[in-house]
Amino acid sequence: MAELPALIEDLALILVVAGIVTLIFKRLKQPLVLGYIVAGFLVSPNMPYTASVIDMENVHLWADIGVMFTLFSLGLDFSFKKILRMGASPIISTCTIIFFMSMLGVCVGQAFHWSKMDCIFLGGMLAMSSTTIIYKAFDDLGLRQQQFAGMVMSVLILEDILAIVMMVMLSAVASGNELGGGQMLGSVVKIAFFLILWLVVGIFAVPLFLRQVRSMINNEVLLVVSLGLCCAMAVFSTKVGFSSAFGAFIMGSILAETVEAERIEKLVEPVKNLFGAIFFVSVGMLVDPKILVDYALPILLLVLTILVGQALLGSFSFLLGGQSLKSAMRCGFSMAQIGEFSFIIASLGLSLGVISDFLYPVVVAVSVITTFLTPYMIRLATPAYNHLERHLPKKVILSLNHLSMNNQQSQQQSNWKRLLTQMGINTVVYSILTSASIAVMFTFVLPFTRKLLPGWELHWYANAITGILTVLLIAPFLRAMVMKKNKSEEFKALWRESNRNRLPLIFTILVRIMIAVAFIFYICNYLSRFTNALMISIGVIVVAAIIFSRWVKHRSITLERLFIQNLRSRDIEAQVHGKKRPLYEGRLLDRDIHIAEFEVPSDSLWMGQTLKQLNLGQKYGVHVSSILRGGHRVNIPDGDYIIFPYDVLQVIGSDAQFATFRDAIEKERFGEESDLEMREMKLRQLVIGSDSPFIGKTLIESGIRDIYSCMVVGLEEGQESLSAYRPNRRFQEGDIIWVVGEQEALDALMKV
Repeated sequence: MAELPALIEDLALILVVAGIVTLIFKRLKQPLVLGYIVAGFLVSPNMPYTASVIDMENVHLWADIGVMFTLFSLGLDFSFKKILRMGASPIISTCTIIFFMSMLGVCVGQAFHWSKMDCIFLGGMLAMSSTTIIYKAFDDLGLRQQQFAGMVMSVLILEDILAIVMMVMLSAVASGNELGGGQMLGSVVKIAFFLILWLVVGIFAVPLFLRQVRSMINNEVLLVVSLGLCCAMAVFSTKVGFSSAFGAFIMGSILAETVEAERIEKLVEPVKNLFGAIFFVSVGMLVDPKILVDYALPILLLVLTILVGQALLGSFSFLLGGQSLKSAMRCGFSMAQIGEFSFIIASLGLSLGVISDFLYPVVVAVSVITTFLTPYMIRLATPAYNHLERHLPKKVILSLNHLSMNNQQSQQQSNWKRLLTQMGINTVVYSILTSASIAVMFTFVLPFTRKLLPGWELHWYANAITGILTVLLIAPFLRAMVMKKNKSEEFKALWRESNRNRLPLIFTILVRIMIAVAFIFYICNYLSRFTNALMISIGVIVVAAIIFSRWVKHRSITLERLFIQNLRSRDIEAQVHGKKRPLYEGRLLDRDIHIAEFEVPSDSLWMGQTLKQLNLGQKYGVHVSSILRGGHRVNIPDGDYIIFPYDVLQVIGSDAQFATFRDAIEKERFGEESDLEMREMKLRQLVIGSDSPFIGKTLIESGIRDIYSCMVVGLEEGQESLSAYRPNRRFQEGDIIWVVGEQEALDALMKV
């Protein structure tokens, strides 16, 4: 018999121990992430009294896959459009928190005389709060629908995307082992270039591909295609110098804009859970008890740094973002922990060999302690605010709240600001697309044409053919760069507003024309030996031809419309199926009330009742504005509307009202069956005797269904099959009937 590979033995040990430990943690109502870490600690070589894994390299390989799929799933739940709709408030809070916590981490590391790279990576780890742990804590405490929780989740989304950028930056810093300004700037430009390029090309191509094959894709094929795209982008990301996790996140963000995003997210979740569990188990394997004892003081100090730093500086950051003092404190106290991204950053540092071995277990220990304290910190926020409110002067409280209200009032942008912003974004995006197109043509097409046309005499023909094809490829991008926004409402308003605006407006057009000419100049300079004056002249002529060409105009508009359609496909699908949130939601956020969604459980006592019977407004003070059912929306349902299981109620109210409403919807349920085995349905034969009370009665008059909760399924008349029992037939002595019911009900019926 063949020997079982070590990988299977390790996998069996990891999953069995992880399953047992997580069941215990589930019973204790603790985050499963901690259970995985504890399971890893138990199966690690550092525990001599338990079985341990054989091949750590294979486990780390699976863990790397887990990181990739975890970030792919994170990308599926992420949307750049969401970030744009958030406004400046969460962006200000996120950037401030990351800056403060990173600096605190660096200062703590320097206080213990750790190396420079240890301090830098420690700062990155302390800046990342845990999305998983906070979401779970909000869910357990019944706070997920409250207004401040939505703000925290917005900041966590931004932290996750900035963590991806931070990983790329840390990789660049680690490779050079220095913090040069030029290197950092180059890294930022490289990240921005590939991020915009992949998103634009991906949102254009991937939804188009999925739309073409939509009729042929089932769940199995969609899962394989999605993971294939994830792995392909991960490979491509590593080829250009980024991590595989960065590429997986980008592909998830691209697929998040497709109609299939929700299906993909559900299909990928089991895969993510499996490999993610292995990753967190591998985190626990690196915990060495000796290191924890030796570094007990740094661990304690880091825990205090996170708790106090997030409570004070985190609250201050949310205050800067426009939150009231109470809301800012609830947000800041909620983020007092570190989690999965801290482990990923620590894994990056270990894989690059730039951080010390002790740092990983120290960070894991800090994460475990702060995770246990997270629910208590969330509960502590309100008493801490009440204490401040009693001791701070009322003028200070009022001025802070007044500041937050002023920050929330958005000021109308000027026409110049809007126009220049839109022109700048268009110029950057189309310049990146043009640069990428030229790079692809010169890397692949030019060598191919030179092979087809060998020899010095034909060399220039190959260059000319490649140049013409390149110009035709980039022509729609150059035209859009030059002409887009020249007929916008802002441009027309500024042109009519004053004669002094006309020269600057013409200058914006000339600048974009010069950029387009520069691209043509570069192509000519790369493929020919013309003089500069001739190449500039060719550039001007080509750009002019592109601007006045009807074919290029039609092509440019078609490509842009297709891109916008792909970008809006998920929003269109949400509108068609009634999932899109109402437009007035944004106006409610400036007040004490907002909108939240609650799903009616399958065993709810509310199902089958009308809204009038439930009387939710009088009981809980909330108002049901819409009901989502089966992909359809019912707006402003009347009192006769009946509630069904899995209905999603969109409710308007305050945080306090939502808390009461959530408790009611969770508690008013049938509950679980304690004696499920006794509910089995059985089939029994019943002979009507001479003393039976059923003789002379019809089926309805007998009460077999109503009184005894049993059902007559047939009458035995000596035939091969049972005869259907007619409702108006009366029971007679000697009738043989077959009855279905629960054991207890059948026993009661037989005794009659």
